[in-house]
Amino acid sequence: MDIVTVRHLTRYRYARPVAFGEHRIMFRPRASFDQHVLEYKLTISPAPDDLRYVHDVFGNCIGIARFSEQASSLSFESAVRLEHTPECSLDFPFSPDVARNSYPFAYQESDLPDLYSSMLRTHGDEGKALASWARRFLDNVTRADAPHVLAAMTRAIHKEFDYLPRLKGPAQSPLETLRLGKGTCRDFALLMVEAARELGLAARFVSGYLYVPGHNFSGTTRQGGGNTHAWVRVFLPHGGWAEYDPTNGLVGNRDLIRVAVVRDPAQAVPLSGSFIGRHEDYLGMDVDVNVSVETPAAMETWQ
Repeated sequence: MDIVTVRHLTRYRYARPVAFGEHRIMFRPRASFDQHVLEYKLTISPAPDDLRYVHDVFGNCIGIARFSEQASSLSFESAVRLEHTPECSLDFPFSPDVARNSYPFAYQESDLPDLYSSMLRTHGDEGKALASWARRFLDNVTRADAPHVLAAMTRAIHKEFDYLPRLKGPAQSPLETLRLGKGTCRDFALLMVEAARELGLAARFVSGYLYVPGHNFSGTTRQGGGNTHAWVRVFLPHGGWAEYDPTNGLVGNRDLIRVAVVRDPAQAVPLSGSFIGRHEDYLGMDVDVNVSVETPAAMETWQ
């Protein structure tokens, strides 16, 4: 178990004071058996007239802020401290139901109504390029079961594609990622989501934070830090939701702090809103994410 601290700052800058519309904030990590929020604080400047929290259709925590004050800058800073426990996505070898993960993949009838929307492809596949790419993993693995197929897909993206950071803009289409052979973490996550769906699996896009537990993995490097990170959740016929990070070739939730789990990347924007003013008033946005892991000595002091 690691004790992790995440600081996430986003600041908008304007040439003169402007008014602000409603803003939607997705910074708070999801609570689960593998991550437990110990402390959470959100500081907004200027302070909103109203800040309330709701859960979206996926159960993500959403903050909604409304303002009346005008200002030449608007900042959102969250600080969270949480316990994180790594989990593996591969089956226990002696599970009596392990055969349920074999290809062709099939879910229990009772699960299908809730999984159906996450099984639907959302991007076209002209020339069946994505289908061909996805199905290669059914033949090139020792065991054609869901955990091993997905692990092979995860590691292939990490090995065969070039990672290029891109802070703004939507995820590029899976076909574009295949054609270019490069992308950012959200591009790789969307490619794997659509490839898993092509094989008949329910998959979701995950947004959150990446960290490196240095006291356990000395010298480890990860791609996608310094900002929010994106990866994939796939529902295994036997084993439930499991996580895969194709950007770093990670199988399981190690080093990953889950904030938003959605069907489509457009539903996982960390912060969105509007301002009332001239277009040229907008000067830009600064984002800074810092993730640190407490040393054993610091953990003992806190306890």
